[in-house]
Amino acid sequence: MGFHLIDLSQEIYQGMPVFPLHQKTMIFPNITHKESEKEIGFPFATNNLLINEHGPTHSDAIYEYDPTGPTIDEMPLHYFYGPALCLDVSSVSPDQFIQPDDLETALARSGQRIEPGDILLLYTGHYERAYGTKEWLTRYTGLNLAAAEWLAKRGVVNIGIDAPAIDKPDDSQFSGHCICRKYRLTNTENLCNLDQVAGKRFVYFGLPLKIRRGTGSPVRAVAVFVD
Repeated sequence: MGFHLIDLSQEIYQGMPVFPLHQKTMIFPNITHKESEKEIGFPFATNNLLINEHGPTHSDAIYEYDPTGPTIDEMPLHYFYGPALCLDVSSVSPDQFIQPDDLETALARSGQRIEPGDILLLYTGHYERAYGTKEWLTRYTGLNLAAAEWLAKRGVVNIGIDAPAIDKPDDSQFSGHCICRKYRLTNTENLCNLDQVAGKRFVYFGLPLKIRRGTGSPVRAVAVFVD
């Protein structure tokens, strides 16, 4: 028996797109090979990172949208790894909401079932369509309130998407996050390569850093298939 991994994580680099309200990612040298060899006689290099918890591929702590909820270091790890399913909703226009009918259609097309405890990823095609363009942060689909609750009522613990948020950028209700608050779910944003897992079941790993009192954390998200 073997394992096949698909990387679902975006690259972290200086200049990467982040929400306007978030700290821009900065990466700069701490010490170079030349400097360390001069100081201690052995060459090694390290960099410093200045990054927002919600900048790259990341998961939210429930605390981010519920001040009574657990912070990222307090959340059980079952939110971040386990059985997963990716639904293909790429036919939904970036100018429209993902609605329950879209989820039902995608689920039927996959031939799968949503089980309690599942991690549910949504392939919208936004990463392939818009990453690196002005539309990346401004024009993409997201869950409406009914669709987000449709998922929550089926027992999912983590809703992921290949876009900057599970909410449409013009959704002033922040529907997806409101449902995550109501049902105490996490969500994972800024995923990529979901076209490679759309319609499939797999084991998902997206473990957060153990940031004390963290509102969220970057994750290295991967899909694991047993060969």
